[in-house]
Amino acid sequence: MKRVPRSCVGALLAVCASLIGFSAVQAAPAAAAKAETPAVQTLLAQVRQRVQDAPVVRGQFTQRKTVQGFKQPLQSSGDFVAARGKGIAWLVRKPFASTLIVKPDSLLSRGADGRVAMQMKAQDEPVLRTINAMLFAVMAADLEQLGQYFEVTGQVQAGNWTLHLVPRDAMLAQWLQAVDLRGQQFVQEVQLQEARGDHSQILIQNPVAEKALRAQDAPLFE
Repeated sequence: MKRVPRSCVGALLAVCASLIGFSAVQAAPAAAAKAETPAVQTLLAQVRQRVQDAPVVRGQFTQRKTVQGFKQPLQSSGDFVAARGKGIAWLVRKPFASTLIVKPDSLLSRGADGRVAMQMKAQDEPVLRTINAMLFAVMAADLEQLGQYFEVTGQVQAGNWTLHLVPRDAMLAQWLQAVDLRGQQFVQEVQLQEARGDHSQILIQNPVAEKALRAQDAPLFE
């Protein structure tokens, strides 16, 4: 069985984290709300009032990752497109071009030349299966399922909000220690603490909510 490289897991976790602020707190089924404590219900309701919902969200990102054993942090930047029900395209522009496409049942990585660097099916890799399930629970605003993966705390002050997520899923906890989110109408900053000690700061810039994928984006999810 192939193992998911830690670099790809880190990228997946970054994608997941950056989308929690967009989608995790959108309208939830009544059954999901009953699964949460009153305090968490109130918190999510307050954040839900502030976060914009949309079938497609696009924008830019800058990521700064501190890796144990390296003196200087690793920096990257690029664009992302998240389409509910289809997947997420994480497009790194600098320092080297690459593309990570996450779909409900698969992971695809392409290099700068467009060639496939890695392709995996969720059915073949338990870690990938867990992360993808978490990701699409977020995208579907399925708080009942999302609650299977995270303990949620946070606060809301005026138009600003923060969420602190701690994995309760044992497999996810092998990779991820905690996620901290800060945002307003959209998520603005993600702090990602991996279990092995690496830390990432992801800044989301110029997010735009749209009703449908643009024509040039559709091939990314085919």
